[in-house]
Amino acid sequence: QVQLVESGGGLVQPGGSLRLSCAASGFTFSRNSMTWVRQAPGKGLEWVSTISNGIRLTYYAASVKGRFTISRDNTKNTLYLQMNSLKPEDTAVYYCAKGGERDYTLGGQGTQVTVSS
Repeated sequence: QVQLVESGGGLVQPGGSLRLSCAASGFTFSRNSMTWVRQAPGKGLEWVSTISNGIRLTYYAASVKGRFTISRDNTKNTLYLQMNSLKPEDTAVYYCAKGGERDYTLGGQGTQVTVSS
């Protein structure tokens, strides 16, 4: 059973930074691509970023490219998302997911990120 526990969200001012973490269990973390998605108030899920297994290729949505950095620590079964230069439009619940951009599986409650002055 896929279990994903997201943490690190909070309230931050525009221009600020946050680092999200996702602790994974129930599957072989190192053998899977991992993904971050988000859901803004009143909207559907939006893909944010993916990191592959193996050579760790990274992919980003145009809206976050250059500001967010995805990474992983296979020794800790943990996925990260470093978010810099945050904007109000980044406000959302952030979820990590097992899999890639088009075939991911959610497994956690998400973590709320609010960007506001």
